[in-house]
Amino acid sequence: MAVNIPGLVAIIIFYLLILATGIWASQKSKQEEKRCSGTKSEVAMVGGRNIGILVGIFTTTATWIGGGFINGIAEITYLPHQGLSWSHAALGYGFSLLFGATMSVILNIEKYLSIILSASVVIIYTLLGGLYSVAYTDVMQMVFIVISLWLCVPFAIMNPAVADIKYTMVNEFYQSPWIGKIEMNQIFRWIDDLLLMTMGDIPWQVYFQRVLAASSISQARKTSYIAAIFCFTLSFPSIIIGAVAVSTDWNQTSYGLPTPYERQESSMILAIVLQYLCPVYIAVLGIGAISAAVMSSADSSLLSASSMFARNIYKIVIRKKAAEKEVIWIMRTSVVIFGALAATLAVLTNSIYGLWLLSAELVYAILFPQLVCVLFIPSTNIYGSAAGFLIGLTLRLLAGESFLHIPPVIQYPGTSFVNGTYQQLFPFKTFTMLLSLLSILIFSYISSFAFKRKLLPEKFDVFKITEKTRDLPSAPDEQITLNDCRNRKPEPDKNKV
Repeated sequence: MAVNIPGLVAIIIFYLLILATGIWASQKSKQEEKRCSGTKSEVAMVGGRNIGILVGIFTTTATWIGGGFINGIAEITYLPHQGLSWSHAALGYGFSLLFGATMSVILNIEKYLSIILSASVVIIYTLLGGLYSVAYTDVMQMVFIVISLWLCVPFAIMNPAVADIKYTMVNEFYQSPWIGKIEMNQIFRWIDDLLLMTMGDIPWQVYFQRVLAASSISQARKTSYIAAIFCFTLSFPSIIIGAVAVSTDWNQTSYGLPTPYERQESSMILAIVLQYLCPVYIAVLGIGAISAAVMSSADSSLLSASSMFARNIYKIVIRKKAAEKEVIWIMRTSVVIFGALAATLAVLTNSIYGLWLLSAELVYAILFPQLVCVLFIPSTNIYGSAAGFLIGLTLRLLAGESFLHIPPVIQYPGTSFVNGTYQQLFPFKTFTMLLSLLSILIFSYISSFAFKRKLLPEKFDVFKITEKTRDLPSAPDEQITLNDCRNRKPEPDKNKV
């Protein structure tokens, strides 16, 4: 089949619009730098802590409504043995506040070309304007997502090959009902997955970067609450599209038989529905929505990863005396490197969703306990943190991962071997998180007790917990408040006469 020229042209135009928006936003970033002289890294990483509430809502929502979100919900709703009941993302993302092969399905171009194109655009505008470019492109991307996906829904439902989705919701027709079913022995696993989606998403840097970019605590709260409602609402189109796929007689379409599930193409079900059940111009709008979702999450991830490396590792650990300009260049270099690595990973693996799921579980098991201790248990220390990290990481890896076909070393109660993979019904993810949290508390207490009571010589206290206080003064370059930034006049340009 030849390349879909109209679709390819539409996507190129869409990418050019996104790129133009990113370039325009980079100019706003430069203006903010002039008002906040000497804080260029803060402007690039958190927008000078001056992102408006409307832009904040859009960028926070767009960060969560990624390719994994809209494709994953449609996929889970379509799968015969899971269905909507097991689609935790809609609830979990709302409570808490990846690229697939979509372009290659609809446009019929090589997967690696679509990945390189998307990655290049994201890297360019993220380099140019930092958080400002990411935030303002998120606004445009959210508009595409909302309009395009909802426009696709009625065309998919009204296709002659599609049965009544209200009937197939609870009745078996072409396959199992799309509402899904939770067996009694699966309840704890269902709760485990819901807690993972809810609590495990809180520690992500991409979320905190938006919170820190708000101009006030009140604005940060409103942004989170409203974005949570939007996340839940925007899951509906994907749910409906997944339900449509369940209700479709694929033999009446040009896709034919066997079904997407039998061809092991369930992960691409959203793109398949758009391609084979909607008119061409609607399918093009749909891929615009999917591309927008992918890019809105990709740019946020690139910026957060590069910001963390530049600020938390390079500036604090490797080179403490690094100037602002140096930190900025390290961040920009990191954007390119991380973007290239992510694109390479997307090209080489067919399990991007599985890798994302495993990383989310690691965040839940490792970072969430650390966040709880930092915010609510001030008596914890670095020794406890290190112990919790190692124990959480080890236990989670030893539990295996069925999606990636990694067999478990630790088989918890209720483990079974089904269809060539191990299934663990025990809520081991939450169990691992709780053990990690408990480890932080226990080892913090033991280390503090041992050094303060002189049970261990002070020379063994490599982290100096007996000398540190919790109220250390901030570094001079981090004492700039929002009001200081707004009221400070730009320094005169010495080159001007």
